[in-house]
Amino acid sequence: MQADAAKRWFIGLWLALLAVKLVLAARLPLFVDEAFYWQEGRHLAWAYSDLPGLTAWLARVGDALGDGTLSLRLPFLAIAAAIPWLVARMTAREFDAKTGWQAGTLALLLPLAGTLGLLALPDVPLLLASALCVDAGLRLLRRVDGFATMELAIGLVIGGLTHYRFVAVIAVGFIALLMLRDGRTALRDPRVWIAVFAGALAWLPLVLWNLHNGDAGLRFQLVDRHPWSFSGEGLRLGRMQLLLATPVLLAAMALAAWQGLRDARPAARYLASCGSMIVLGFLVLGFFADRERVSFHWPLPGYLALLPLVPAALARWSRGWRIAAWATAACGLAAVLGYYTIASLPSLRAQTASRNFHPTNFAGWDALDAAVRRRLATMAPGTQLLAGNFKIGAELGFARDDAEIAVLEHPLNDKHGRAPQLALWGLSHSTRASLGGGPLLLVASGSDVDFRDLLAHYHALCGQVGPLPAPQVLNIDHGRQRFLLFAFDGPMRDGACTTPALAFIDAPAPSAKLARAFDVAGWAFKDGVGLRAVEVLLDGRVAAQARYGEANAGVADFWKNSTDPNHPQVYFRARIEGAPAGTHWLGLRLHGADGSVEDWPEQRIEVR
Repeated sequence: MQADAAKRWFIGLWLALLAVKLVLAARLPLFVDEAFYWQEGRHLAWAYSDLPGLTAWLARVGDALGDGTLSLRLPFLAIAAAIPWLVARMTAREFDAKTGWQAGTLALLLPLAGTLGLLALPDVPLLLASALCVDAGLRLLRRVDGFATMELAIGLVIGGLTHYRFVAVIAVGFIALLMLRDGRTALRDPRVWIAVFAGALAWLPLVLWNLHNGDAGLRFQLVDRHPWSFSGEGLRLGRMQLLLATPVLLAAMALAAWQGLRDARPAARYLASCGSMIVLGFLVLGFFADRERVSFHWPLPGYLALLPLVPAALARWSRGWRIAAWATAACGLAAVLGYYTIASLPSLRAQTASRNFHPTNFAGWDALDAAVRRRLATMAPGTQLLAGNFKIGAELGFARDDAEIAVLEHPLNDKHGRAPQLALWGLSHSTRASLGGGPLLLVASGSDVDFRDLLAHYHALCGQVGPLPAPQVLNIDHGRQRFLLFAFDGPMRDGACTTPALAFIDAPAPSAKLARAFDVAGWAFKDGVGLRAVEVLLDGRVAAQARYGEANAGVADFWKNSTDPNHPQVYFRARIEGAPAGTHWLGLRLHGADGSVEDWPEQRIEVR
């Protein structure tokens, strides 16, 4: 392939991918973190409890461009669209034009880089900052001039205003320069240190925020979210990080790094050092750091640094393996785009409800907003809205163009480092009493707490808002995402805690293959009042009336804090006859002694 052909491939793919991303960005529901960055953008500040200010500022720019998710994401899409051009340009300068266009094309095909900008997340400016710093480092190896130092300063400033994680890029870049004679020469030039000083100033807002808020952000990012103890779970995280680079392309990057470290050219050694240290560093970190939140995107700056070396490594491979590298990368990109497509289409998304890859954090926010609007229309004028956690508050805030929705204290707010920020905005409330005695609609989640902790969470909710009225249940995607709406018509009252019902289907197992006649068994209870009946649902319709009230002491032994008056008679059994063949969703309808009716999440079964 000649340089002109490589250029045409790059430009054609860049245009096609940008068009696809624009369509998806307009249709894809807002991810929960995006919603919170939107909310931060409505409360402009130099820094926040979770991050420096740049992501929120970009979200505010997008917000000012118009309504909807596409407008919010436009600044991020624009930045992401520029990064492959930067990769192509710096590669062509250091090697040749054909290699440059090929490296740029790889930046488009690398799944996490190619889909960058679809979401309004800090990874977008963070990768731009990393690319600018890598390019500036390459220029400094040639000679120190005003353009190189200015580019370095801009990259350092953008990174410092984006994320704590950028410290790793700074450290690796500094070490890589020290390892090279030309790099050490560059570091002796005072102009480089002026650029470094400018970059250091970008961290000042974050430092000041932490000094004024008890180091809350620093403690969350470096202490609270990380166990700092070895765990074999790092193997799973590492596999995920590497898999998203696609296997054959990953092998090419590894080979390119190995060859680059032994290359006589300083630029090749610099790129290989930066890329390999970042990737390996984050792989090792995965054994000791946060295992609950997504971390597969952490090595992306390292992959980007290695891409300029990959075309030369691929050129030494046989034609079949070269095709495999390009094809698997394209398949990886298509898979990630497919995931976002599924998340953007409710009918497709619902089909994944029984799968681990269900896009839960994208699911149901429009339906929730519609349900909240309908419920508020039936309540007294001036009814206040109270969100059960930061996710609900931010998502409803975006949907309602209201960044001031009150939020209850919730473990999730602390887990994601958002509790201090909500408190600074005056939106965090430990009890309902602080909101006054008027009518209130509480929107809580039944799926953001582990099932084993759900009953304790409901009891804690009673402590915050008083006895819970019968909830309006909103099951999204067969209950994979579950919301509970509680309407209060007056001041907070004392009394015994009445919780939403809890249930479990012991048989059949999820995804079981069954005959057309089969038995259903399990348990269900409702603290405070108990249940009077259980119905078995098949695809949302009543298929059988269960025999409820069989003794099962094991349920009460496990849920020791339960106050259901029916214990231990909380087991049920039913039989379904003549179920049609095919895939079905099995659920429960739970009738409380207080008149409440709650549909329990469904599970997928196969009838033969």
